[in-house]
Amino acid sequence: MTYIGIDVSKDTFVVAYSPEKNSKTRTFKNTTRGIHEFIRTISKDEHHCVMEATGNYSALLVYLLSEAGITTSLENPLKVKNFARAMLSTVKTDEIDARLIALYGEKMNPALYRLRSDAILTLKQKRTVIRQLKKQLIATRNLKGSMEVLPFFDAKCKKSIEKTIAFLEKQVKDLEEDLSSLARSEYKKQMDLLTSVKGIGVTLAAALIMATGGFTYFDNAKQLTRHLGLSPTYQQSGTSVNFKGHINRNGDSSLRSQLYVAACSSLRCNTECRACYDRLRSNGKPGKVAIIAVANKLIRQAFAVVTQEKLYVDGYVSSKK
Repeated sequence: MTYIGIDVSKDTFVVAYSPEKNSKTRTFKNTTRGIHEFIRTISKDEHHCVMEATGNYSALLVYLLSEAGITTSLENPLKVKNFARAMLSTVKTDEIDARLIALYGEKMNPALYRLRSDAILTLKQKRTVIRQLKKQLIATRNLKGSMEVLPFFDAKCKKSIEKTIAFLEKQVKDLEEDLSSLARSEYKKQMDLLTSVKGIGVTLAAALIMATGGFTYFDNAKQLTRHLGLSPTYQQSGTSVNFKGHINRNGDSSLRSQLYVAACSSLRCNTECRACYDRLRSNGKPGKVAIIAVANKLIRQAFAVVTQEKLYVDGYVSSKK
């Protein structure tokens, strides 16, 4: 299998057909036509394409490669960056980056990318738009508040701001209802199981389904916790370095925030989460550290109910020794 490195940008992508220093590279337009032109230059039996996850810029390329049956890997840019450091790379151009990615594929043998379903892609789009609209809504409300303290608030400006706020509120409400409806129609069983966990509501349940592809991307809860950036870090070396750091924070910061809020709410209604929190606090752990531990417990509970296909029973104690 020959690894092909692809460096993706908004308008174009550079392809390195070999990691060798003087190997040829080609540049294609990042459009449907350009991608099909690139696909005609490779074979699904001989080539393995590797690229960094660059958000929406790489989405069409990954989608069309997967549809064409081309083996594809989509890697965390941090992994490639650290690999470049290990290789003592000092020059950065699109061509060099593409060759470096090809070398990364050859040396690291990255995992295959599993194409997201249309439902997951649609849910993610709605979630992204909702998040951006909420930011605009907060900014507009803050603008209104800052104008109201002035000696004189122009009536026309006030009316314009209030209309914008009302419009944004309606758009957010409609999209949230649409997202909830789509999640329940496409993943009804999983939504019912997840929302049975005390502390997990419809919004968080839908976000977990999006992050896990319907709980198909991960084999266990520990992998999911690491992916979401909630795993504690630890450093030990010799006698001088030995300390526990913060959580790894590698995943979706918005979903982490949702889990943190859900963990706080679960203390009022989830027996196991409350017991976990009280135990850690009694052992002298700071409040935020205990809340993060509760968020991890929520993830384990969510993973358990979905994989075992059983509704959550608050306070249930397993009979297994």
